[in-house]
Amino acid sequence: MAQAHASRCRQAIFKAPRRSFFAIIVRAAVLLGLLAGVATSFAQSAPLKILVGFPPGGGTDAIARILAEKLKDTMGLTVLVENRAGAGGQIAAQALKAAAPDGMTVFMTHDHTISILPQVVKGPGFDPAKDFVPVAGFATFVNAFAVSGGTPARSVAEYVNGVKAQGAGKGTVGVPAPASTPEFLVKLIGQKYALDLQAVPYRGSAPMMADMLGNQIAAGVASVPDFIENHKAGKVRIVAVLGGTRQAALPDVPTFGELGLSGFDDLPYYGFFAPVGTPRAAIDKFSAALAKVVAMPEVKERLTGMGLTVGFMNQQQFAAREAAYTKAWSGIIKTSGFVPQ
Repeated sequence: MAQAHASRCRQAIFKAPRRSFFAIIVRAAVLLGLLAGVATSFAQSAPLKILVGFPPGGGTDAIARILAEKLKDTMGLTVLVENRAGAGGQIAAQALKAAAPDGMTVFMTHDHTISILPQVVKGPGFDPAKDFVPVAGFATFVNAFAVSGGTPARSVAEYVNGVKAQGAGKGTVGVPAPASTPEFLVKLIGQKYALDLQAVPYRGSAPMMADMLGNQIAAGVASVPDFIENHKAGKVRIVAVLGGTRQAALPDVPTFGELGLSGFDDLPYYGFFAPVGTPRAAIDKFSAALAKVVAMPEVKERLTGMGLTVGFMNQQQFAAREAAYTKAWSGIIKTSGFVPQ
């Protein structure tokens, strides 16, 4: 009897752990399956991040938020606009370089950061040709010359006469970033009208606009989208635009070409870039969504009203546009004698 009892005990000892072991395996498998599902769900719901190199309140930020609102619905994702302001978009570009090339981070920018800045700044911390890949473009625009509401000038001629009368030909003009297209334009405007104009660089168009609205600075050069709302409100006055033709949003404002300052016909652009190594599928998905968004009548109307010429450019078209603009400005920068700083 003692031996039988011992045998039953041994069987119980070995069977119980075996059942427990298998139960643990089953539970672990179920748990891993749940975790995998959560991870997949998390990955699918991860937000798409749009980097912007300028502060909230400026034209570039406003454009990004218009697009983000519609991209969210089109792509079925949370889309966030993240402002990495400073150094003419340099900080945002460096953030893009450091981002994972997983298709979830893009950089919306205009020409300055990609085409101009690397040519005028020593060691910008990124190389567009090596670190970024063009995704798609969606618009071109022109830069404009505007005067503050406290300035009596209603035209370029009146501004020039006022500077000569009150400042002995010396004046200051705000620009959104140092060594930018607007800064070069200030120099050329000064040469054209025999004025000693000093460009005053800001950390984006929003702080520049604040000083213009407060009459701390009499004039500024920036993109039409940066000025358009305050121009419509009568708080600043756009007195001239660059480019070969007048703008649909500003039919009464002359071009500098009409005033005798020719050139700058290669219009700046707006578009998206991604980190190099971003999968082609991710680029194509975003590009297709952007094409749908900019084709929406309400989006096109809002962007056109801001002074943009809306037109979708696929990856190849946008890459060619950026390369042509970079080449054009390479010649302008060399001719000006500007030394990279």
